[in-house]
Amino acid sequence: MVSSRLLFLLSAILMLIVHAIGQPKFLSYICNYNNGNFTSNSNYEENLNQLLSSLYSNTTIDYGFYNSSYGQNSDQVYGIGLCRGDVKPDVCRSCLKNSSGLLTQLCPTQKEAIGWYDLCMLRYSNSSIYDIMNSNPQITIWNTGTVSANYAAQFYDNLTNLLANLRTEAAAGDSLRKYAAGSGSAPEFLTLYALLQCTPDLSQQDCNNCLLIAIKNIPCCNGTRSARVLVPSCNMRFDVLSFFDSATTPPPPPPPPSTNTTTSPPSKGNQSNTSRTIIIVVVASVAFVVLIASICICVYLRVSSPREKAAETLTCSSCEDVDDEIQSVESLQFDFTAIRVATDDFSEANKLGQGGFGAVYKVTV
Repeated sequence: MVSSRLLFLLSAILMLIVHAIGQPKFLSYICNYNNGNFTSNSNYEENLNQLLSSLYSNTTIDYGFYNSSYGQNSDQVYGIGLCRGDVKPDVCRSCLKNSSGLLTQLCPTQKEAIGWYDLCMLRYSNSSIYDIMNSNPQITIWNTGTVSANYAAQFYDNLTNLLANLRTEAAAGDSLRKYAAGSGSAPEFLTLYALLQCTPDLSQQDCNNCLLIAIKNIPCCNGTRSARVLVPSCNMRFDVLSFFDSATTPPPPPPPPSTNTTTSPPSKGNQSNTSRTIIIVVVASVAFVVLIASICICVYLRVSSPREKAAETLTCSSCEDVDDEIQSVESLQFDFTAIRVATDDFSEANKLGQGGFGAVYKVTV
């Protein structure tokens, strides 16, 4: 009974862990406190909710880039949603929906905000943000694990070459997709994986410039094994572990999206120029699963051990009785005279045959 309950508990824990691992990871967000606030139940809030709903419910777009606006004049809201280039459309819309709910909770009254999940980016503002390269704020996230100091410089050189090639490829993308991912060799028998992406509303030059700014945020020559840089108009990531779907190919290009017209001249708004840096220690999910499993096994052993000892005590309690019975049996030993009489002086009539130690006789006791 105890073992079955423990097995059920362990299975439930593992299912929760797998479910948590499978969920997109929320990375960071920025609420722009310098670009105005709105009040609850205002026209701006209603327009914002309508805009966000239209982004993640749009099933006609399957290339991962959404842009729209809603409302008029001072209550008009502009929004952009961008999913990673290897993400399927349904996963993309789900990520944008999660981001919409979370971002409006984290920035409940700010007219401008941006949030990054591992698989998507969502951004909205009260001024036009389409077709404008914005490189602030800049958020850098890296793993504290490093390669050996002897190989740090070579690792950085390999990384720089890989990022340069992918930057050119991503910037050369079309108005639907500016994305590139690939891999290259690294010292210590490692493989480098990298991904670079811009919002496809940017020109080739603006995308290239944005990615250059992002790449400059990578810590130089310290052997960092993985890092990512998040910028409103672009992002990049590298790792020694594969993290993107290399088999995913872009779908056939649909008709280009119509550019939204605005009632006011495009404005970048008052963006914060503060560059943020976040250090994240990446803990392997497998290690966590092993830890949970080890704890459950220890609990099981502690519960089952007393029962095993009790069973052992019960079994061995009868050992003394067995020993007594063996010791109470007298040894069957006879002197030579008794044997001689019993075999009738070793008569041939009582001889049964020949054994390994001599003749065998039938005796009468």
